[in-house]
Amino acid sequence: MRAIAVKKGERRPVLVDKPRPEPETGEALVRTLRVGVDGTDHEVISGGHGGFPDGEDHLVLGHEAVGVVEDPNGTRFEAGDVVVPTVRRPPNGGNEYFERGEPDMAPEGMYHERGIVGEHGFMAEYFVSHEQYLVQIPESLTDLGFLIEPISITEKAVELAYASRSSFTWEPESAIVLGNGSLGLLTLALLRDKLGYDRLYCLGRRDRLDPTIDIIEKLGATYVDSRETPVSAVPDEFESMDLVYEATGYAKHAFDSVRALAPNGVATLLGVPGSWEFEIDGGEIHKEIVLHNKALLGSVNSHVKHFESAVDTLAAYPEWFTDDLVTSVCDLDNFAAAFEDDDTTIKTAVQFSTYEERR
Repeated sequence: MRAIAVKKGERRPVLVDKPRPEPETGEALVRTLRVGVDGTDHEVISGGHGGFPDGEDHLVLGHEAVGVVEDPNGTRFEAGDVVVPTVRRPPNGGNEYFERGEPDMAPEGMYHERGIVGEHGFMAEYFVSHEQYLVQIPESLTDLGFLIEPISITEKAVELAYASRSSFTWEPESAIVLGNGSLGLLTLALLRDKLGYDRLYCLGRRDRLDPTIDIIEKLGATYVDSRETPVSAVPDEFESMDLVYEATGYAKHAFDSVRALAPNGVATLLGVPGSWEFEIDGGEIHKEIVLHNKALLGSVNSHVKHFESAVDTLAAYPEWFTDDLVTSVCDLDNFAAAFEDDDTTIKTAVQFSTYEERR
């Protein structure tokens, strides 16, 4: 079968030939339909994140997948079921996080992530997965199923944010999403349509005319240009925020978010920055958190329950939103185009095969 991989010492995705996998006990064989491309894929390709499987000179990319069960192999699925795989898998021998069913809470070094670190991903014509890591989705979501994984990341982050405020009455009305990439836009729509935020903002660094700004404003949110209004100035220019959702990986945003929060607010940090030293007023940040009951929390990855919530969220998105968000779906012969990144690109995917409805 054909697969898209990055090889050691190289900085571009390439097509490779691999044997079609054979499912072991408890695993199903899945024919891949579509796999999304995101910032993590670009970081893996550039060598800035992730790692190769032991003993391998390449890593099959892709962690945002949707496929159709080809061989159930005695699992709970039937041939033809449409499924989405979760990302984390137990490392050699597993550990207590996987035993407890909480792989998304395992710290760095205690998991493999398919297509990212330690285990091949889903950008192949077929993949196998243990049934516990597969989530069945409606056939109506087949074309957009690759969006469920990124939505699940926000489902978890939001769950953690609300849990951190659960000891008192917290009724958030305002939120700002830092980052106007595909994850930021998916989050903005979730905050509007699922959680009913009255006032939404999205921060980016793009000039008009720009397709992401068009989506932001069509969602009824306000676009904030960080070159004109940095995060720390948001309260003075607009308002203080009950929720800050950081998806940029820009390290200063983590600390500036404290200033941007309203009393009792919470900031969720999802970006993964590189090493960077800079000066901050640590005392002022500490005091602001304590005296105004603010919270900073980190969130990474997600698990089955978040994928299940993401299915409902995706189904409720307006059609115009997903049409505008997904800017291209490339076939396998033209896969390189899905990795191109310019000002017209929002979300891309590679199509490995087509889905045939069951009769």
